[in-house]
Amino acid sequence: MIELMIDRKNGSVWDLGQIVTDITWKTSRQAKPASLDINYVNNGLAQSKEFDVENGDIVRFRKDNKDLFYGYVFSKEWGLDAQVKLMAYDQLRYLSSNDTYRFTNAKVEEIIRKIAKDFNLKTGTLAQTGHTIPAMLEADKKLIDIICKALESTLIATKQYYMFYDQYGELTLRNINDMLLMLAVGEDSLMTDFSYKKSIDNETYNRVKVVRDNKESGKRDVYMYQHGQNIAQWGLLQLYEVADENMNPAQLKQLAQNLLELKNREQQTLSIEAMGDLRVRAGNTVYVNLPEEGLKPYLIDECTHKFSDGTHTMSLNMKVV
Repeated sequence: MIELMIDRKNGSVWDLGQIVTDITWKTSRQAKPASLDINYVNNGLAQSKEFDVENGDIVRFRKDNKDLFYGYVFSKEWGLDAQVKLMAYDQLRYLSSNDTYRFTNAKVEEIIRKIAKDFNLKTGTLAQTGHTIPAMLEADKKLIDIICKALESTLIATKQYYMFYDQYGELTLRNINDMLLMLAVGEDSLMTDFSYKKSIDNETYNRVKVVRDNKESGKRDVYMYQHGQNIAQWGLLQLYEVADENMNPAQLKQLAQNLLELKNREQQTLSIEAMGDLRVRAGNTVYVNLPEEGLKPYLIDECTHKFSDGTHTMSLNMKVV
């Protein structure tokens, strides 16, 4: 059963469940706002003449008693026919604003909490990452990019992936290890089609060079690590990273080693078409059984659920981590 409620913020709440024709719910792991694309028939026989939808209205989407999406209308489109299209986004959309922030010895969860407070956004569970970022100065940057930079710094330091998203109206930070779904997808379970790709064309490096300007010596310190076997196989793929001048030699060596461990691998991506499962969203890890690959865990980068004519399907873009 679909529940699609529009809250006008003026005391009136409308249920679109009976007039909606198509719903597309998209989530992404890359700190993008989740979206809800809604098509409905205007001027239906059972529709109240007082019914209307405007930008900024609250949208709540539930199915089978499960909370799926809480957001706000950002666009409304219509024409001569009776079809109306709404596009709604969750709270992450408001992190597209620019501002300047300086943080010293702050954790990513503290950065999220500070920005959320300044922009009147609601937070929920924020995982404790345990990693302190020495310094960040971000001038005239998108708020979401500031948070992403802090997440990237945490990943490099801890080798732990964290998922930042909106959980039904609350900004949430979780370790992806806590988002494993005991769900197997394959030829005999939900999957209807797939495409698998291995590539070294993007985000793959077999040599990492970390440099830091040394004010005392007046020279540039260089810390370099590489993987000879993969250089012989793929050719030399170098990542050049300028480090914070306040980092000490031990931290710089660890940074270079961690970057090589994270980047010295083929990027393996998998796209799947499947029957829908409401538990699945970007950030989850699920098991996939593929011909020649067997049963392996894959992290979902993007997830699109489609609800139309009583059917529920999903498209998954996934990666090996």
